[in-house]
Amino acid sequence: MSLDELRNQINELDNELVKLLNERARIVIEIGKLKKETGGQIYAPDREKEVFARIEEVNQGPLPDKCLISIWRELMSGSFVLERPLRIGYLGPGGSFSHTAATLKFGQSVEYEPLADIKSIFDEVSKGHCDLGVVPVENTTGGGVVETLDAFIDTNVQVCAEVQMAIHHNLLANCSLGEIKTIYSKPEVFAQCRNWLSATVKEVQTVAVASTAKAAQMAAGEPKAAAIGSTVAAELYGLKIVCENIEDITNNITRFLVVSQKDAKQTGEDKTAILFSTAHKAGALADVLDVFKKYNINLTNIESRPSKKRQWEYYFFVDFVGHRTETQVQKGLEEARKHCLQLSILGSFPRATELL
Repeated sequence: MSLDELRNQINELDNELVKLLNERARIVIEIGKLKKETGGQIYAPDREKEVFARIEEVNQGPLPDKCLISIWRELMSGSFVLERPLRIGYLGPGGSFSHTAATLKFGQSVEYEPLADIKSIFDEVSKGHCDLGVVPVENTTGGGVVETLDAFIDTNVQVCAEVQMAIHHNLLANCSLGEIKTIYSKPEVFAQCRNWLSATVKEVQTVAVASTAKAAQMAAGEPKAAAIGSTVAAELYGLKIVCENIEDITNNITRFLVVSQKDAKQTGEDKTAILFSTAHKAGALADVLDVFKKYNINLTNIESRPSKKRQWEYYFFVDFVGHRTETQVQKGLEEARKHCLQLSILGSFPRATELL
C-alpha cells in the first residue's frame, strides 16, 4: 500500500476512535448524575486500578501497556470534568515535584490549586475546598517528610492513593557555577544532594524554603542565586540548567500520598496507613510490632515523630500490606489498640505498582 493509502486508513480509524470516545463520555455523564444522587466519589481509586488492570489484560500490542495507560489516564482526567471538575491541592508554586506528580496522576483536565505549605493542603482537603491533595511522604534517599507526618497528627484526612515518581535534581541559575553565592531548595532536597554539594559548592550558602518551585522563583529574582529543582521549574521560571542530575543516588524515588475525605475500597492489592502512640515504657513499641507479626501483617514503612503534647512520647506512622476491611487486618488492629494510647486508621488505598 502507498503512504497516502495507509494514512487514509489511520484517518478512518481516528474518526472511529473519536466516535467511540464520545460514546464513552456520554456514559460518564450518566454515571456522574447517579453519583450526584447517591453522594458517590468522583475519583474512585479502586475503579481506576480496575480499569488500568483490564487495559493491560486485553492489550495485545504492539503499543506497550505504559502508552495505553497514559492515554487512559488523560481520558479519565477528562471524564472527571464531565462528572464534576476536581480541584487538587499541591505544594506550590507551579513547577514543584508535587505539581509534576499530581499532573502525572490526574492529567491535564482537572483544576490544580498551588498551596504555600503541606499543612495548607491538609486543611483545604479537610474543609472540602479541595477534593484531593498530593503530598510527599518519603524519599528513598532522605527518608520521611516531616511536614507531612506532622500534618497527619493535626488534621482529619484519609489516604486514598499513592504515587511513586523518579526524582532528578538539577542546579538552576542564570549565572555560572563559580558565581553562585546562595542556593535555595527544600531541606529534604539538600539531604538528597549532600555529597554533591559538599564536593562541588561547599562554600556556598544553602537556604531552606517551602518547595523547589519556590526556590526556583526566588533564584530567578537574584543575580547570584541558584535553586535545586526540576527541569519543569527551570523552564517555567526562566532559569538555565547549570548541572543536571546532582542527586547522590541515581535511583532516587519519592512517594506521594493522595489525601481525601474518604479512603478507597478494597482492590486485592492494597496498603493501609495508621498512626499510633504508645505509653512511655520499656517494650511498648515492641508489643505493638509483635501483634503485626502474630497476624502476619507485613509492614512496608515505619516513621516516628514527637507528640508535642508530652515529653518523650512519640507518634508512629506505619504502612502495611492489606486493607482495613480484611478480617486478619481487623483482628490485628483490634489487638494492637490494647497496647496503644491512641491508634487511628489513616486510610486504605491501592498499592502503587509503577513509577510515574
